[in-house]
Amino acid sequence: MSSKKSATGKSATAKKAQRATGQGQKATARPGAEAAKAADAAGAPADAAPTGPRPARLTAAAVLAAAEGVVLLGFGVYVLIMGLTGDPESPQQAEMLGVTVLALALLPLLAARGLWLRRRWSRGPATITQLMALPVAWTLVQNGGGLIAAGVATGVVALAVLALLINPTATEALGIGPRDA
Repeated sequence: MSSKKSATGKSATAKKAQRATGQGQKATARPGAEAAKAADAAGAPADAAPTGPRPARLTAAAVLAAAEGVVLLGFGVYVLIMGLTGDPESPQQAEMLGVTVLALALLPLLAARGLWLRRRWSRGPATITQLMALPVAWTLVQNGGGLIAAGVATGVVALAVLALLINPTATEALGIGPRDA
């Protein structure tokens, strides 16, 4: 039994050595590939947050995305409560809308947390959320009345977060190189 453990241990050690030297892996043209190999050799997780202070632009994007998520969460709870206790034409549709909005609120909240923690993956969901917010903002503005202010605010926040996310400082802080963007 000890010979099995010894063989398994030797195999694992050989694989680690191959990873550390780069053998057995395809060469990539990504600029950050060397850093990823070095992090892998050091035993760091691939999605580790970059070191150093978080840029103000990334912090602002995270805060704005979190604010959007909180607003959606509040609206979802409101619609759900009104569907349960109010007198809507179709309680089932109101309840389903509330549950859907609550589920949609998770996307910007998770993206905001990822941006705050400087996770690479968070830029995609945050960008998608902002792109989905723009038609919503346009629809609110088109409906007029008190919804114009909500539409303008939604549009301004969405465009601001998009501008913050495509900024080179933010992409660099997330560990996204020029070819990864």
